[in-house]
Amino acid sequence: MSTHEVPTVRLPDGRTIPQLGFGTFQIAPADTEKAVSHALEVGYRHLDTAQMYGNEEGVGRAVAASGLSRDDVWITTKLNNAFHDRDAAMEATERSLTALGGRIDLYLVHWPLAMHADVSRVWEVMEEIGSRPEVGSIGVSNFTAANLDRLAEVGASSPTVNQIESNPYFLNDELRAACSERGIAVEAWSPLAQGAVFDDPQLIALAEQVGRTVSQVVLRWTLQRGDIVFPKSSDPARMRENLDVVDFELTDEQMTAISALHTGTRSGPDPDVFDWRG
Repeated sequence: MSTHEVPTVRLPDGRTIPQLGFGTFQIAPADTEKAVSHALEVGYRHLDTAQMYGNEEGVGRAVAASGLSRDDVWITTKLNNAFHDRDAAMEATERSLTALGGRIDLYLVHWPLAMHADVSRVWEVMEEIGSRPEVGSIGVSNFTAANLDRLAEVGASSPTVNQIESNPYFLNDELRAACSERGIAVEAWSPLAQGAVFDDPQLIALAEQVGRTVSQVVLRWTLQRGDIVFPKSSDPARMRENLDVVDFELTDEQMTAISALHTGTRSGPDPDVFDWRG
């Protein structure tokens, strides 16, 4: 277990979320319980899953078997694209609550483009769901600045979180700034650019300079930018490596050098055109 305390981020609703967590994207349902159990043993206390991943039940089983108090583990999940209509969303939420031990700490709209062209309609449903005691905070994922503007136009509440792609090759700083202006916390997905960072000679040189791995350097860069991040690995040794990033700091010069790698190249889909109904 890591001996260093993971920092937290205060959300707009006053709740605090661990800034560094464990992601379960692309972990097969059959492998999820084992992987999450290892992650909890190593010291992770923030788990990120989604209805679309099909592995919520494995996450729930691992937490239940861990011996940890449910209060000590933060679980984020996401509403699937096919369930944006109210009745479908309510039914999907019940399934997630059952799988995750009766509680969701952070519930996100996974993608803005799915059942409705108007994102305010699904957000209205999320506001209703968020009033339930079993659901802590509500937020969005992959929402653009225009999507956030639409919520403001109709007088809706502001999401607590926007989970967006951000890494050294795709900073997404305009959207990060738009979130900051609205008081919305940013979570960075694909922080390692789907593994592209590992072969980058500049990152390799910087990692050697600070005596860390490339993964640790990039995750540290993400944390110092103020974003919440949740790397994924099924290897317990890599899990420990990714967690041990809170006991060192990058200099301003090193931070700038990493940000200068920006090319505007995404690792994942563009929310403006993506309409996977999942």
